Amino acid sequence: MNSTLFEQILAARGLDDEANRAAFLNPKYEEGHDPFLLPDMQTAVERLLEAYKNQEHITIYGDYDIDGLTATTVLLDAFESFGFEHVDAFIPNRFVEGYGLTIGAVEKIANPPSGGGATLIVTVDCGSLSTKEIVRAKELGMDVIVTDHHNVLKVQPPAVAVINPKRLLQDLPDEYENFILKKESSHQGKVYPFLDIPGVGVAFKLVQALQTKLEGLEKGHEKWLLDLVALGTVCDVVTLRDENRMHVFWGLKVLSQTRRPGLKALMAVSKVEPAKVNARSLGFGLGPRMNAAGRLETAQIALDMLRAKDGMEAYELAEQLDAMNLARRTDQDAIFKEAIVQAETYKNDNVLVVSAPGWNHGIIGIVAAKLLEKYKKPTYVLQEMGEESKGSARSYGDFSAADAIRASDDIITKGGGHVFAAGVTMPTENIAAFRTRVNEYYRSLKLGDQESLLLPSADVTVQFEDVHEALIDELVALEPFGSANPQPVLKSENLTVVNVRKMGADNQHVKLEVVSTSKKKMQLLAFNAPSHFFAERGEVINAWYQPDVNEWQGRRTVEGRLLRVERRE
Repeated sequence: MNSTLFEQILAARGLDDEANRAAFLNPKYEEGHDPFLLPDMQTAVERLLEAYKNQEHITIYGDYDIDGLTATTVLLDAFESFGFEHVDAFIPNRFVEGYGLTIGAVEKIANPPSGGGATLIVTVDCGSLSTKEIVRAKELGMDVIVTDHHNVLKVQPPAVAVINPKRLLQDLPDEYENFILKKESSHQGKVYPFLDIPGVGVAFKLVQALQTKLEGLEKGHEKWLLDLVALGTVCDVVTLRDENRMHVFWGLKVLSQTRRPGLKALMAVSKVEPAKVNARSLGFGLGPRMNAAGRLETAQIALDMLRAKDGMEAYELAEQLDAMNLARRTDQDAIFKEAIVQAETYKNDNVLVVSAPGWNHGIIGIVAAKLLEKYKKPTYVLQEMGEESKGSARSYGDFSAADAIRASDDIITKGGGHVFAAGVTMPTENIAAFRTRVNEYYRSLKLGDQESLLLPSADVTVQFEDVHEALIDELVALEPFGSANPQPVLKSENLTVVNVRKMGADNQHVKLEVVSTSKKKMQLLAFNAPSHFFAERGEVINAWYQPDVNEWQGRRTVEGRLLRVERRE
């Protein structure tokens, strides 16, 4: 029997219908969608069957982020099970080839130093915009199958197949929206019913499709790949609903008993207990360590760890990733401090654009996110590399970082991405003009109060008396938490601050002890807290927080992670 408060939280999330609630709380693997509903899936399978028959040389072309690395590993593992004998992987180097499929990389794959180039490239997590690169591959005698989830072109590149759920928005925009919202459409049963699967999810659907045609990976055994699918899905911050939620829900169970020496080693160096692994473990423990390789050196190290067969080798690679992550954090902190000094010069701009030589462009995306958090503004951070500069953007609300780049097409070299994250390359001499252009674009949108969109909103308003361990145990049923399914936020009103404790080397953290009107006390903690969180004793506040249980020296108490403070008059 659920508590009344838990029922209210479910209702606030649109889970007041019994069928929807059951599907959400207990997602069934068997209810995953038919992979052949994805665009070009049948054509891709037919081409891979031909490659299998002839035992062609296949290269899996990944990306250097976690989505691309896990997707690459999914296909390498599965193709080995199916009996493909000549399969390798190419992971581009951020500092050599750059992002995505490139002509230089295509030429390396066609003519490797050892000879015997590939006849088929299968991309994962990239390729949808790579027309000229795929044309070049064809000139060199190679076919290309694209598996991706990023934005698509109006006219698809000349690949054998482009498996990308985003194509459905282009082909059936009105019908698809109607289908998703109302589950009523003339295309029901004919188009893929979920748009936001990541690159690793698309790769997994390709494996499921191949299972219907090839032996070697028995039905049900593909579930052992879900540890990789969960890792890529969480770290790519896609919507944790529908099939994504199901994949992560079951993938975490697989990860808790994973057979992969690499993931066992990575959990060990990340101090993640396999039995307690959750989505937060992936996003804040495993993920940053894997990403550090591609940010500082080469993501091949992370791929080697995922593929390691020997436990000692896996642990050595995991320790190397851990050390890289520490170095990444040091570099990131140094860049962030320098970027703040520059940002203060432009703090009246609606959009921040900062740049400098020596800022590692593998790290500046994280710095952009930290500047956005500090200044509550969309932010572009660029590394000046002589005559050319490369940058990363982070945005929120109704301002699309990618659309602002598109509005600057005449002064940049290239760029693109998503609404909330994008990349751009431009002549260094054009940075000032770019700053002017993106701010003009922002003003042209006539947006409302964007900062309020960053404020956490509460699922429910509660009294402290209703916040207890039993409720927190109930909230576990809502995991995995992530995009579109955040950890529940509670709001409590008319709380009197009775004690304030500053913590950290720079007093940057705060713990407030507050008491409700019914004299119930609770500790509320905030790390790297903004200045207005440091309330004074005797002040009366409203607080937004996420409840949790703190265990210290055998004593368990309910406390809250403080997210927002509002002073009462």
